[in-house]
Amino acid sequence: MTSPTDTDDIHWMRRALALARSVMYTTTPNPRVGCVIVRDGQVLGEGATQPPGGPHAEIGALRDAAARGAAVQGATVYVTLEPCSHHGRTPPCVDALLQARPARVVVAMGDPNPQVNGQGLARLRAAGIAVATGICHDEALEVNPGFVARMSRGTPWAWVKMAASLDGRSALHNGVSQWITGEAARADGHAWRARSCVVLTGMGTVRKDNPRLNVRAVATPRPPRKAVVDGGFDIPEDARLFDGTEVLIFTARPDADKAARLADRNARVIALPAEQPGRVDLSAMMRWLGEHDVNEVHIEAGAGLGGAMMSAGCVDELLVYLAPVLLGDAAAMLRLPLIEHLDGAWRCEFTDVQRVGADLRLRARDPLRW
Repeated sequence: MTSPTDTDDIHWMRRALALARSVMYTTTPNPRVGCVIVRDGQVLGEGATQPPGGPHAEIGALRDAAARGAAVQGATVYVTLEPCSHHGRTPPCVDALLQARPARVVVAMGDPNPQVNGQGLARLRAAGIAVATGICHDEALEVNPGFVARMSRGTPWAWVKMAASLDGRSALHNGVSQWITGEAARADGHAWRARSCVVLTGMGTVRKDNPRLNVRAVATPRPPRKAVVDGGFDIPEDARLFDGTEVLIFTARPDADKAARLADRNARVIALPAEQPGRVDLSAMMRWLGEHDVNEVHIEAGAGLGGAMMSAGCVDELLVYLAPVLLGDAAAMLRLPLIEHLDGAWRCEFTDVQRVGADLRLRARDPLRW
């Protein structure tokens, strides 16, 4: 692996990463990838992965170079993920690169897809093309944690989104919780909804808030699917989340007649083994999501489901919006089991702290899962 010390390589790779971030909401289940082709400090072409079935980033960049009348032979290609080497919805990108004959290909990170996993890099090297890897690796991983998680362990990357007071309370003692944080924080939360593949909640939230679970504060051409953990299959058939977009309902108590009625509202009912009577096996649910091409899960639920997901080992990251207010004796953010020793605490590390309007956004994750 090449040490990322070349400032030109870092500069151009960060431009490719900006392209990858520009398609944050549209590529799933494919990874978000950016590509820039450079010669003598000039951009010859650039591209980003298009929605499924469309061209990948490398093909977009090669086509852009052709449209500009630029010859790519002997140039340097910067791409945020190893070029694919297998036939999927589109032909292998590595074939197009081999035909274009660049002098050098710089890759931020390898592709963990078992159908690729180093084969793209090997083919480039075998053709005499110089390959450098590891440039801005961690930044590239931040763009695609869900794809990497699904490919490497079979389950999506999942975060719990919470809004809380400075003393860690998510609602008043009587259940009132709207709104603890300000408008800017709520809009930012919708951006995280938009980047996910699935927005997940529980029946407690459906009963209490009757949420729509859609994306409203940011524009996205690809709305995420909605999902509800509903062990007893109690969801009201007139719930607001049934708006025509796809809804997944995970239950431990199937009811064929109700499932058929909800199918007319674009709802799919998935019956899973009961972890306890009437309770969905959350680990099995995450495996199901991974098997069905879900990369990222945005969990926006009450303290009960959020805590249960944490306890089941299904959460990778916390996304917490803290408001500058104290609520006192009120509901906690998560309902977790009582522990007697600090050794049993869920340990995480802060990865980002930003001010969003009047509030703070904290991100924390388990370093062992990263």
